This record gives sequence, C-alpha cells and structure tokens, in this order.
Amino acid sequence: MKENKRLTDYDDLPLVLDVSDVQRIMGISRAGAYELVHSPGFPAFRSGRLIRVSKKAFFEWMEKGARSVPGDRKML
Repeated sequence: MKENKRLTDYDDLPLVLDVSDVQRIMGISRAGAYELVHSPGFPAFRSGRLIRVSKKAFFEWMEKGARSVPGDRKML
C-alpha cells in the first residue's frame, strides 16, 4: 500500500505515474487529481480502465505551467 505523504524525490518515482501519485506529488485532493488528469492538455493516457501518465511527460507539463489548478478559480 502506498504512503499518504507527499512525494518529494524525482528519482524515487516510478516511470509511469497513476492518479494517486499525481495527487501526492501535487499535494491536492483525490477529486482535484481526477479533475487534473481529465483536463485538456494534461498528458494522461488510459491503460484499460486505469489512468496513467509518464513521469517525464508529467514534469514537462509542469515546467510549461498549467493555466489553472483544479479547484482554484483564479488563473496562474
């Protein structure tokens, strides 16, 4: 079972992240993580019923900057 603490070390992350990994990295709620992975431009893909994102694509997406954070009404 995964820990509920925030992830802080890039090298300790798996190559392919799941929604709970995104949640822990971003420090957001489960609902916010699902909203994020379904947002346009987010590099998620499906593996059967599971939602996945490559670690590299996720961090490239973060470096580009997101237009808004799920649950936050203001634009970044």
